[in-house]
Amino acid sequence: MAVMDGLPDPDAPATTLLAAVTSGLSVAREPRLLRARFEEELRMLVHARSICVRDCPPDAPPRPDVVSFDVPSAPWGTPAWLEAIFDPAQRVDDWQRRTLSVGAHVACLLVQIEYASGRWGRPRKGDGAAPLIGSGAPIRAVRERIERVAATDFTVLIEGESGTGKELVARQIHELGRRRKGPFVAINCAAIVESLIEAELFGIEDRTATGVRGRRGKFESAHEGTLFLDEVSDLSPAAQAKLLRAIQDLTVERVGGGTARRVDTRIIVATNRPLSSMVEQGKFRLDLFYRLNGIDVQVPPLRQRREDIMELARYFLDRYRTVRPLSVSIGAADALLAYDWPGNVRELERVIERAVALNSSNSVELEDLPPALLGGYGDVLLPSVRANESMRAWGSRYARLVLERCANNKRRACRELGISYHTLQGYLKFRPDKPRRGRLKA
Repeated sequence: MAVMDGLPDPDAPATTLLAAVTSGLSVAREPRLLRARFEEELRMLVHARSICVRDCPPDAPPRPDVVSFDVPSAPWGTPAWLEAIFDPAQRVDDWQRRTLSVGAHVACLLVQIEYASGRWGRPRKGDGAAPLIGSGAPIRAVRERIERVAATDFTVLIEGESGTGKELVARQIHELGRRRKGPFVAINCAAIVESLIEAELFGIEDRTATGVRGRRGKFESAHEGTLFLDEVSDLSPAAQAKLLRAIQDLTVERVGGGTARRVDTRIIVATNRPLSSMVEQGKFRLDLFYRLNGIDVQVPPLRQRREDIMELARYFLDRYRTVRPLSVSIGAADALLAYDWPGNVRELERVIERAVALNSSNSVELEDLPPALLGGYGDVLLPSVRANESMRAWGSRYARLVLERCANNKRRACRELGISYHTLQGYLKFRPDKPRRGRLKA
């Protein structure tokens, strides 16, 4: 931020925001991604929790932590607003409001570009899943790979643990590609009964059996669009053979029919188990693996992108701000960051939903988190907080825990703690349950 005579430079917002937009023009193939880059730059500039350019009016009644500006009118017809959400305890000063006002004018340019591409104001199809939120290097690498992959029509393999957002990655590849005007058809291979897999994928002819009505399969439904096969590793060997032929020839033959139908469909598959190891175990066809593994996208688990945990938590809290506006306390944030998240982003979303539903204050506290998530926090931290224990009591307890982990070797414990032997002895002698002599009275 530029400073003049101790005050922020009033021209800095326009310069910074225009620089962010023009730098993004060379890498963003999709106007919506350019707008997302602008929103993130503006959010960091004014230190807001979130910023969004939206085509629906701000929530009413107005809240003190929400600042919104009308985006200047333009030929797209639908009104637009720039909305910024701050922490409830944060005071929004004049410089921040002036910067947001400049941002609304820059947003006018971005919305006009998006409108010209036919993307602004179009209803989005989807299940309300969170976008690829995060500023860390792992998720930035995924976003860059999505942009490159979306420019092609090649088959894509998405690998990642359950709950990391593999379907969301597939949807974004579809939305950014040339097939975005076509259908996006998703099917969970693990949820299909083995006897029905062929009819579900390839369709069935009318009157193939008594009472059976003819219908298209998923391949035909995704014609000129994208077919997303989730959990493809759960397909049986027979189903894998049928899928291989359909992908190779891009033709399908309905059950009970004798005519091959050609389809123009992009294939994206996902799995929560590495296909290469399943091939080694003989559980997945080698030829199908080579057919699917041309371009792969690895979605990192949440424990490998801890820098994004709080950003995701704030995103989910903002999503439910109309139900109850909440912030996250320091203790709860520490617990969220320390947890390993085996259920990944999906589990984090459920935790935030639980906090929103059960919370009776204006912030998420440790008591609002599930006991399974707290781990050691529930056993150690909560009782200490309730008992108003001193820092020395905390240090004594932690020193004893480290000493136990070091098999009662005090020299090793000193190295682990980075303290002297004399200091360790002082922590070990301290007993918080005994009254100290000579304590001054208030």
